[in-house]
Amino acid sequence: MKLWHEIMENLRIALESVRTNKLRSFLATLGIVIGVFTATLMATAITGLGKAFENSISAIGSDVIYIQRFNWGPSEKWWKVRARRPISLVQARRLAERVAPPATVSYESGMGGTVKYLDRTASNVIIMGNVAASAEVRGLSVQEGRFLSEAEVDGERPVCVLGHDLAERLFPYESGLGAWVKVNDRRYQVVGTLEKMGEFIFANLDFQVIIPVTRMIADFTREPDLTIAVKTGDAAALDEVQEELRWIMRTVRGIDPGEEDDFSVNNQNALLDMFGKFTAVIGTAGLSMTGLALLVGGIGIMNVMFVSVTERTREIGVRKALGAKRRAILSQFLMEAAVICLLGGVAALALAWPVTLVMQKWLPATISPSIAMIALAVSAATGLIAGFLPAWRAARLNPVDALRSE
Repeated sequence: MKLWHEIMENLRIALESVRTNKLRSFLATLGIVIGVFTATLMATAITGLGKAFENSISAIGSDVIYIQRFNWGPSEKWWKVRARRPISLVQARRLAERVAPPATVSYESGMGGTVKYLDRTASNVIIMGNVAASAEVRGLSVQEGRFLSEAEVDGERPVCVLGHDLAERLFPYESGLGAWVKVNDRRYQVVGTLEKMGEFIFANLDFQVIIPVTRMIADFTREPDLTIAVKTGDAAALDEVQEELRWIMRTVRGIDPGEEDDFSVNNQNALLDMFGKFTAVIGTAGLSMTGLALLVGGIGIMNVMFVSVTERTREIGVRKALGAKRRAILSQFLMEAAVICLLGGVAALALAWPVTLVMQKWLPATISPSIAMIALAVSAATGLIAGFLPAWRAARLNPVDALRSE
């Protein structure tokens, strides 16, 4: 009870001191406000970016392996990668023939373009050349109609499946099934529409049109650079299957023993590692900026507390003459420094909150309770560290000398 009474008394004195010296307290907390504001926004942005990235790469699938010319990581030299041969349709089919169940193989190619229906036009559409197995491998769910069939892919049929947002853009009032649309001025019949998928690394997957990859080769590009996707069905066996696929692909492409691979085998772990390195760099830069702002704020708090001790030297002498111990004087000024910094932390959170609302237009960014608690804890810790030396000086004042001061 005595300790609780002492804490409450120190808190009352600290709040009274802040109220009495409003302008001085406000100026002292500016560094704390800037530091905590920066740290809060940085942590919120990184957390939101992480959530957006995780939501995006979930479309890749944790058990899907991708074979393509380019590596997802920065380990390979770009001039070597650029000189690699494209993966052809023949090579993709040969690999698919050699992969045993339960693995499922699809191959695809992508490009950008325009889709038109009557007087309605959609630009910057993702045009994907897929096969029948792509629905399972890519995790596509059909909302209306059906997906591409093997016969349509083998027969190079001019059919297509529309993404959710693209279907709503072209057919806002009616079903698009059976309608003929123009994909880059080539006519395709709509056989299905997909359920909503969301974004993949800021690319809208709902604004895509899927056509048979064979038809894409016939209409748009004679030498596509295909990507082969293999759904293993077991994420635990990813490394084992990945190594097996590498040797099958070497055989398919006629690479002699001892020669380097002229293709890359990727999975979502490469993207996660790359994103982890990116956020580490951003986090380090953010911590440096935050640390500098808090250092400046801490110096400001220390100066204010030294001034406060000097102004209240006689008060300290009276308290010591009445029996106050060093611990009581020390805790009083530490409490005052911590309260000033906590008020700065609260102000920083109040400023950061509306900014995060604006950030939500691009990222799922919110100030979580854990981020808020950490911000307040950092504020209080800064106050305790910055206020310790002035408080220690106040606690060690000689009562006689303190009473003589004017």
